[in-house]
Amino acid sequence: MMKRVEKTIHYFTVGENEGGIRLDLYLAARNLSLSRSQIKRAIDHGQISVNDTDAKPGYHIRGGDRVRITIEPPRPCGLEPEEIPLTVVFEDEFLVVVNKPAGMVVHPGAGNPGGTLVNALLAHCDDLSGIGGYVRPGIVHRLDKDTSGLIVVAKTDSIHRFLADQFKERRVTKIYQAIVHGVMRRDEGVINAAIGRHPVDRKKMSTASRKGKTALTRWIVRERFNGATCIDASIETGRTHQIRVHLSAIGHPLVGDSEYGGAKKRISAIADQKVRAALSAAGRQALHAGYLSFYHPHYGTVVEFSAPLPADMRSVLEQLRAAAPSHAGE
Repeated sequence: MMKRVEKTIHYFTVGENEGGIRLDLYLAARNLSLSRSQIKRAIDHGQISVNDTDAKPGYHIRGGDRVRITIEPPRPCGLEPEEIPLTVVFEDEFLVVVNKPAGMVVHPGAGNPGGTLVNALLAHCDDLSGIGGYVRPGIVHRLDKDTSGLIVVAKTDSIHRFLADQFKERRVTKIYQAIVHGVMRRDEGVINAAIGRHPVDRKKMSTASRKGKTALTRWIVRERFNGATCIDASIETGRTHQIRVHLSAIGHPLVGDSEYGGAKKRISAIADQKVRAALSAAGRQALHAGYLSFYHPHYGTVVEFSAPLPADMRSVLEQLRAAAPSHAGE
């Protein structure tokens, strides 16, 4: 059962030297545990008044203004809690870190009304963040359906904001382990290429987009094989499908990636039958978010978490090791 939360009301009188700024900026600075988007939504819904009159989005406050803000409790989102097993790596009263399995969608959507991480978290926790006025887990970042690994979930709006700011300010460290096609000749590298919607296939992302956003991925080789390479990849930005798109753009797409990999053509070109079998065995994109660190929003200390490589990726690596060794100059 969700804990009942009553609405809260805040009153402010604007100081004589505080006037001249937009109302949303003024309220964002009042430490109300609300983002600017939430404040704008509250203004749009008539939950904020100035001098007993509904506030306007572009209003600039003046000294002596009386501001009243009503924070409504979260409304049920209509999603059903589901008793789906979760691998919880860490949990306290502020947040929970989960090791998401491959094949699990994070949020419900078209074609995935249930069986998601959200449904599982609703059953697991009774103190989740109400973001945007709706009761739903405060997932701060996402992983693709077929990417496994660590996700941090906030339990309150203030914790969600704190964590979201860390992601925005690039103070979160995320390291992924990946298996890619081809032998990477260099030991490490940086991919700095903007990412946006694919110019033709709007369901995909691309480095060829005319409206791409800055994206930077660093990689380092862990192990080379005949026709494949195991790497660590870390991202300084969080664009959709970033690692998948970037690695494909430099000619080393993820093994098992059906969207960006061109797997059949690449695998058929490999002479070694054992290597072909190993790469064909990957049932999904070989990408695992195995390391996550950030500043704990309550204690202010850095916390670190790790999740072991799942069995399917371990199996591919074991088969590759059993095949003929690679040559770095291939």
